[in-house]
Amino acid sequence: MVKVRAARAAEAEALTGLVMRSKAHWGYDAGFLAACAAELRIRPDEVTARRIVVAEDPQHGVLGVASLEGAAPLATLGLLFVEPAAIGQGVGRLLYREVLRRAVEQGVRRLVIDADPHAAGFYRAMGAVPVPAAGRDATPGPAGTVAGGGPASTKPGWPGALVRFEVAPAPLADWARAWTGGGRAVHVGNVAEFNVQFADSSLDREQSAAHHYSCLAAFYSPLPSALVLPRAVPAGWTDLVGRQLGWTGVEVYDGLVERGPGLADAVRARPALAARLTGAGEPLVPWGLTRPFALLTGRPWRPGELRHESKAAAHGLFERILADGGHPGIVLPSQVRAATRWAAARLLTARARAGKSTVVKSEHGVGGSGTTVVTAGQVRAAGGARAVLRRLPRGPLLVEEFVEGPTDPGAARDLTYDGFVDPAGRVHEVGAALMDVTEGAYRGATVGPGAVPERAEKPLLAFGAAVGRELASSGYRGWFDVDFVVDAEGRLAPTETNLRLTGPAIAFMVAARLDALRGAGHLVRIADRVELGARLPEAQVDELCADLARACGEIGAVFVPAIPTGAFDPAPWLGVLVAAHSPETLDAAEALVRSGAAAVGALFDAAPAAAR
Repeated sequence: MVKVRAARAAEAEALTGLVMRSKAHWGYDAGFLAACAAELRIRPDEVTARRIVVAEDPQHGVLGVASLEGAAPLATLGLLFVEPAAIGQGVGRLLYREVLRRAVEQGVRRLVIDADPHAAGFYRAMGAVPVPAAGRDATPGPAGTVAGGGPASTKPGWPGALVRFEVAPAPLADWARAWTGGGRAVHVGNVAEFNVQFADSSLDREQSAAHHYSCLAAFYSPLPSALVLPRAVPAGWTDLVGRQLGWTGVEVYDGLVERGPGLADAVRARPALAARLTGAGEPLVPWGLTRPFALLTGRPWRPGELRHESKAAAHGLFERILADGGHPGIVLPSQVRAATRWAAARLLTARARAGKSTVVKSEHGVGGSGTTVVTAGQVRAAGGARAVLRRLPRGPLLVEEFVEGPTDPGAARDLTYDGFVDPAGRVHEVGAALMDVTEGAYRGATVGPGAVPERAEKPLLAFGAAVGRELASSGYRGWFDVDFVVDAEGRLAPTETNLRLTGPAIAFMVAARLDALRGAGHLVRIADRVELGARLPEAQVDELCADLARACGEIGAVFVPAIPTGAFDPAPWLGVLVAAHSPETLDAAEALVRSGAAAVGALFDAAPAAAR
């Protein structure tokens, strides 16, 4: 394994030779290289002052060199050169991330990179943001120290003209450190196990969807040590995710459940595995709390903690908070629990006669399952409310006022607050997200700077924190969210709480990791379902994902396959994450991924034609 260490003064001459070989790799002529030589030389007395580090292979061979130069809060990536034979093997990525880590430790908040044009694609893929010439100031740090470049005096149009980038080094977010202590954690993908606690008929009894969503266990914290999964996942998937998110040494225990939802029980049935997972001193993070998980971890089981997973209980909680005042930007839709289907039909009929739409909900349900919006026209077309209700899941129904949204179809409609209650009962705010909800069904979410309209963010965060305090006082400990819809006047209407991890939670985790790995300010979007144009063998799925990762990297974005197992369904699909530093690049990356995924079917259409 390649490791990074501080350079030694005695290595200065050898490191200068590496730098010059790396520069020559790009085909510059002897005259240009001679002009670079003085500025690229590393002197023994500079090694410590320039904070020079090297990448070393297991045989102690030096594969690359980098430096962090200048003083906080502004510094320069002075050198980053890789031995030509090692280019493309991840050495540059390792050195770059190490420099960013050290920059955070030094208090650097702005890192400038003047890059050789041949290295520009690398820095863009690593998350550095290009700086237009008009926006540049003087290069900080010692003159002539350029990352992969040549003389600092090189002018546009000359060979090796430099390309400027900047990055904002950032520590791991405070909330992420509080979530798992800032260290590694064991992730337990018990999605199905969580769902079956609620015995709601709107949920898939086979829990096939839940087993797909268990793949999100890879992202239950910013830094996993082990993934525990019910179904087998492709080995290539975990390798790619690890490269994209800078993970090493992640153990994968998959294929533990052949049928049914019992993942924690399956672990307990393997005493050696249970001892390994629980005895490492690392926190175990589940999708949500269950009795089997409590038995596995020795955590006290308090089923009452989860009572606000009920949509009726959550509505009551919202009522109590709003009764105290202090949340003028929040409006609560009326809700009635129908004792019988006859009662639900009467309520639905009365609202339809008044021309009003209605939300009909099951007591529980995930991702929008069990929630149906019924218009007055639909009631008439079906021949009455009873006919509509016959199509809905059995069990208790909640009849709720439908909140009309903004007239602007492009305005934000569905928002969510994410936070968690730590073991001591303290509430930690994670943030707000914009959700993609279509016909009542959750499709994905976007988190990061500017994702939520500024007008909505303040009341959303204040109300979400109030819900967190109430949950904490009721005894709940763990992740939670509060979902909202925006009404026609721009006010927020809370609709439910979820006492578990969710898709937006996964996006927040990845954003925290990427900010620490690539610089602050990432927007992250999770898309639950990206349709594939054809069902592919596992090796081709790995190849497709690697191609999408490269293509996104070329535009400065990050692609991470989040749910790979859907690719093997009869109607194949992928769950994906994309990230970027700007909304435009984020949208471009999503479009690139969707078109690339859809196009795989054309490969099979073209093959017979080529054979003719």
